[in-house]
Amino acid sequence: MSRTVEGQPQPSAPVQAAYSYCEAVTGGQARNFAYGIRLLPTEKRQAMSALYAFSRRVDDIGDGLLPPAEKKDRLEATRTLLGRIRAGEIEEDDTDPVAVALADSARRFPLPLDGLDELIDGVLMDVRGETYETWDDLKVYCRCVAGAIGRLSLGVFGTQPGAPGAERAPEYADTLGLALQLTNILRDVREDAGNGRTYLPADDLAKFGCSDGFAAATPPAGSDFAGLVHFEVRRARALFAEGYRLLPMLDRRSGACVAAMAGIYRRLLDRIERDPEAVLRGRVSLPGHEKAYVAVRGLSGLDTRHLARRTPRRPV
Repeated sequence: MSRTVEGQPQPSAPVQAAYSYCEAVTGGQARNFAYGIRLLPTEKRQAMSALYAFSRRVDDIGDGLLPPAEKKDRLEATRTLLGRIRAGEIEEDDTDPVAVALADSARRFPLPLDGLDELIDGVLMDVRGETYETWDDLKVYCRCVAGAIGRLSLGVFGTQPGAPGAERAPEYADTLGLALQLTNILRDVREDAGNGRTYLPADDLAKFGCSDGFAAATPPAGSDFAGLVHFEVRRARALFAEGYRLLPMLDRRSGACVAAMAGIYRRLLDRIERDPEAVLRGRVSLPGHEKAYVAVRGLSGLDTRHLARRTPRRPV
């Protein structure tokens, strides 16, 4: 019988079909994410696809058009399904391919599935229409919807044996998730405003005269919109710098995956910084050739080696 790198049997045909479904969902709905995970070996790529497909389901409930009460019911039903996955109650012939794939991934990798409970908690915050007064308030939300995914991803990646400071790897993975989420928030301010959502902290909006929101393709009258964007970009860059401490702790291909995904978002930050009002005119994105460059750079280990030279080792 052929085996995985961990010495486990390869997935059965029904489980392989479930993974194929999750990979199709990932490739169709998360181009940046899919670009990064293609650098992983098969077992890890499949597990990441299963995590994405489950997370996408949760997000789609929150972003859908159902009444809030029905959204809450569906999110709690998804939490119940997660409980069945955690308890090992999903069979290979279950009719839900996402549950089948995630259950298999949880058997193969030490996934902290409580992170998906946190994701559901974060989406419930969206359903309730919560807003955030301070960065500390927003961090709670970001840790739920993105930091938790960073920690789940680390369960798939693992750390290299003997990596200095590896006990802090979950912290760095969480921080990298915050960096990615804050970049998403900046990129999507206009789209979110159209959906009645404001994520940037009210304190920051008031400081830069942007409390009226972002309902138009131009900044609020009399505001320092560019100042607000540059302030948040600096915050995101600091989070990336801290989260990138994770890279030297990962094996080459896992590090390449993380470097590629994070690199795409860091370059989005560069574009937003150069033209802050672009986020009010439409979604800022990178062309395919630039994503390919980021992926090659990650796979070559350039980002990891650069970080290792610049980052002092912390005491273990």
